[in-house]
Amino acid sequence: MNADLKRCTDFLVSLGISDLPHTKTTYMAHLMGLYHFMRELGCSADVCLAGLFHSIYGTEVFQGYKLPPEQRPAVSDLIGPRAEKLAYCNCAMDRASFDKLLGQPTGPYRFIDRITGEALELDKDDYDDLCRVHLYDFLEQVPRSQWWDYRRGSYRKMAERLGGIALTAYDRVFAAEKISA
Repeated sequence: MNADLKRCTDFLVSLGISDLPHTKTTYMAHLMGLYHFMRELGCSADVCLAGLFHSIYGTEVFQGYKLPPEQRPAVSDLIGPRAEKLAYCNCAMDRASFDKLLGQPTGPYRFIDRITGEALELDKDDYDDLCRVHLYDFLEQVPRSQWWDYRRGSYRKMAERLGGIALTAYDRVFAAEKISA
């Protein structure tokens, strides 16, 4: 484990989340699973770190642990400003407003921050990387959760938008649905 990842996992463990249940595993196992899944798929270091912290402030669905947004500077110091921004956006996004932008070819991409009620704005690169974080989070846990039909159309659109390895990963994970049915 590299030093940066060790510092991040030490920080997460210090929050007391190690044994917190999440999708038939622990929250920490899910976070580490997502981080490694994203690395295997070739995501950049900052996008993988965003994945590791993708739900640190709570999400629309996951409220099992929520670091207060006032802690954003500390998280930014730990994982870097871009990774923290992507992690925050994943936590704060109003999913319906985010999903409406999936077919938009160019930025800016504006969607609702469900925490503040204000607009979040990303350029194309950041929006696409946020799609990666959000899609890969779902793909890492859907075989355990069995929520195959949760926002299925939106996740498919994310995979198609990103293409290549993202679409292959989506198809591979969803092929398991037939086996588990």
